[in-house]
Amino acid sequence: MSKRDYYDVLGVAKGSSADEIKKAYRKKAKELHPDRNADNPDAESQFKEANEAYEVLKDAEKKAAYDRFGHAAFEGGMGGGGGRRGGGFGGGQGDFGSAFSDVFDDLFGDIMGGGRGGGRQRATRGSDLRYNLRINLEDAYKGMQKSINVPTSVSCGSCNGTGAEGGAEPTTCPTCSGMGKVRAQQGFFTVERTCPTCNGLGQIIKNPCKVCNGAGRVEKDRALNVNIPPGVETGTRIRLGGEGEAGLRGGPSGDLYIFIEVAEHKLFERDSTNLFCRVPVSMATAALGGSIEVPTIDGGRGRVQIPSGSQSGRQMRLRGKGMPALRGGGQGDMFIELAVETPVNLSSRQKELLREFEELSEENNPESSSFFSSVKSFWDSMKG
Repeated sequence: MSKRDYYDVLGVAKGSSADEIKKAYRKKAKELHPDRNADNPDAESQFKEANEAYEVLKDAEKKAAYDRFGHAAFEGGMGGGGGRRGGGFGGGQGDFGSAFSDVFDDLFGDIMGGGRGGGRQRATRGSDLRYNLRINLEDAYKGMQKSINVPTSVSCGSCNGTGAEGGAEPTTCPTCSGMGKVRAQQGFFTVERTCPTCNGLGQIIKNPCKVCNGAGRVEKDRALNVNIPPGVETGTRIRLGGEGEAGLRGGPSGDLYIFIEVAEHKLFERDSTNLFCRVPVSMATAALGGSIEVPTIDGGRGRVQIPSGSQSGRQMRLRGKGMPALRGGGQGDMFIELAVETPVNLSSRQKELLREFEELSEENNPESSSFFSSVKSFWDSMKG
């Protein structure tokens, strides 16, 4: 049977670039790989055919010879490029290992977790750590310096983080020659696996440190001082570079992230940089007007004038008495919300006075008058 045109095998035009040929081969290799086509008996032969075509077309000299002479360029001693691989293309069978290595990572990247030689990990960066810090609103207003104890891994002082007794340097793994991976031939393709001797590190420790058992780090609580800037709020994240978990075998440390939670306050409710304070006032003060003294978040006092006839829910603003904006940018305001309080546990005399007041105040309750007028209209319309 005559061989198919190599360009047709890969599904590319004759004038295609090297990148286009490589892309087409990768696509074909993934489609035709026998492991993915168990129900297709022709998959293996088609896969080899695509490999053979790519082996020729990826090489500039072989491609030029093929474009000129076709398959005859590699038959009967006409090996265009024969001086490069010791005897030409070898009768058209192809060097499978060479071609397949170009797409090895694409086919097995998801399984092996990386490309060739990816296991060469002489030192591993430590993990980032999270610390949840709860503070009160006053501390969030002023800012503070907080001392915290963080349970973490620190560099082993006995081996200086190398993992070897006396601080000696690890030696290159003899099994993988420091690559962290080994190759094994399985049928017609090569498979890379993590080196079983060094577990992918590329190095081994002949005499592990007795303190850290070769890890290069030990568990320890560490005291740190954290600067909390004014204006932080729940969800604010503070990063301390290099204060996380120590790296493995002398690798760089991770980072420590402080997550702030601001506790609820008994007097103030926060909304960004503004504060809200609900202040109860007597019925008489709300009706007659007057002034009241209110607390502020800085520990001071503020005086607020209440207009006569104030209702529950009315708000008054104290400018600049809110929370500072994080990293500068001004200060919020404080809002006083009135809660008119109904008196309880009245004496006989107080009840008598209130009844008398009620009889004289028909024209002093505009909201009630408006409401009951609307109610009457509603009932009248229902009757109609």
